[in-house]
Amino acid sequence: MTRPRVLVAGTGFGRAYLAAFERADFDFELAGILASGSARSRACAEHYGVPLWSTVDEVPDDVDLACVVVGGVMNGGPGPALSQALMRRGVHVLQEHPLHPDELVACLRAATEAGVVFRLNTHYPHVEPVRRFIGVARDLVARQRPLFLDVTCAFQVLYTVFDILGQALGAIRPHGVDAALATADEAPYRSLTGRFAGVPMSFRLQNELVPSDPDNYSHLFHRVTLGTDGGHLTLVNTHGPVEWSMRPHMPGDMKELVRLGDSAAPHLKVPSVQHLGPAEGASYTEVLRELWPRATARAIGATWDDVRAGADSRGHVQYHVALARLAMRVTEACGPVRLHHPKAPELLSAADLSEVGA
Repeated sequence: MTRPRVLVAGTGFGRAYLAAFERADFDFELAGILASGSARSRACAEHYGVPLWSTVDEVPDDVDLACVVVGGVMNGGPGPALSQALMRRGVHVLQEHPLHPDELVACLRAATEAGVVFRLNTHYPHVEPVRRFIGVARDLVARQRPLFLDVTCAFQVLYTVFDILGQALGAIRPHGVDAALATADEAPYRSLTGRFAGVPMSFRLQNELVPSDPDNYSHLFHRVTLGTDGGHLTLVNTHGPVEWSMRPHMPGDMKELVRLGDSAAPHLKVPSVQHLGPAEGASYTEVLRELWPRATARAIGATWDDVRAGADSRGHVQYHVALARLAMRVTEACGPVRLHHPKAPELLSAADLSEVGA
């Protein structure tokens, strides 16, 4: 059986897509790279042994799927225009986030007219620890009603956190945000309240960027806690770990005991925090070499499954338009992004902290 031929457009984050083709379990063929012709793009094409194209017109007719890893108006990039041009050529498209709602609608129109599938990829729901959190959260909300959400994220991944929540809860409406709470001007985070899928939500956004290095200086990417009557589930960081904390509840027999620890209640023997999956998060070497390429491979595979199923793009785009508008409301409530110019951070490991405390 012929493997689907895939084009990757862009060699910034596109390198995480290209790395998927090095996986032995990835049944797709890299057809070529579409990029501006920079030294990095030429090096990528040489490394993977594929053609480097600089315009959509150069792309051959035997390309089945394009991964457009080029931003849109919010990043000052031509990604949506590339996606639409490729779809007019009959190529199915997986577009990396974020896109403005108007760009999403334009891409849907192009997909419908061309009879192809268009998908937006927010990447992180395909990353293993996030997938684990989403899967456990679905089981949890099927068993107990969600009572609260506590969410922290960086400005760069604001849009993606709502896709994580939508997949975890199985719904997005009703949703909305209130005005941001007062905070010091130099504070990295802005806080607000709201609801997502009807669940009360506390939200903190690191509302700052370093203009000279916009992809760096996040304190963390995502941290999400979902609370229910029996406890709370936490994605400690994007790349793990995932933790379950049983709700602290002292049993009734404790009231008459001389020693608190003599209670016979079974739940007191359960660890107060339990890891679901690895107890530590992945190293960033593992993230870049394994977790991210595996995630892009999953996104490509899921898109091709939709192609083979003849799936419609309308519901998918409507979902992401709603999330994009919610992300825009959050940014409006938090106010202008604070631009600053810090020194390079002194990065510390747990071993460094142990040495300090020794």
